[in-house]
Amino acid sequence: MEKSLQNQVIALAALCQAAKLVQHSARSNTNKQHELEVCLSSIAKLDAATPLDIYGGDLENLKIGLKLVIDQLGDEPKKDVELTRYLVGVLALERKLHNKPKQMSLLANKLQHLERQLQHFAVTDDNVIANLADIYSNCISSMGARIQIYGQPELLKQNNVQHKVRALLLAAIRAAVLWRQAGGSRLHFIFKRRKLVAEAKQALAQLSPLSI
Repeated sequence: MEKSLQNQVIALAALCQAAKLVQHSARSNTNKQHELEVCLSSIAKLDAATPLDIYGGDLENLKIGLKLVIDQLGDEPKKDVELTRYLVGVLALERKLHNKPKQMSLLANKLQHLERQLQHFAVTDDNVIANLADIYSNCISSMGARIQIYGQPELLKQNNVQHKVRALLLAAIRAAVLWRQAGGSRLHFIFKRRKLVAEAKQALAQLSPLSI
């Protein structure tokens, strides 16, 4: 994969978008079906020709994520602190996973089974989401690291909401893997922050107006 600023922004936008969907799910359990499908579908797309192909081959699918990159890394003082915690937590989990070959191998095996399941069910099917949640629990949570999710207590007690949140966190891990493969690192948030924001703004300017 080309280690370019463009690919890094695609990965970062996908990561932000997945984290935002986690927030929505924990508070209202309502996500737009298309956004959810794009996000969850990325988990099984391991051999895509380009990073954008992982997300349906269209930057429109990452519009919300691009705006979040600008909001979180830009000069505006008001940031979403909760979202930042999720992003930092996911990137830390991905680094930990990357350093555990056995966990990586287990994850690869689980994703092969997922590909077979997706031949018969949509990625937004309840059974598939439950399977994605199980993969997250077995391959990520089992490393001993957890991300604390904030939201409506009554919602977070529901199994289907827990499944969706874990599935979306797995999608966020997928984006974090892509970020690393594209050459992204923690130092980029210090030394290349403005370049990342400028690239996100340029990408967003090519798209139709954002309404959320």
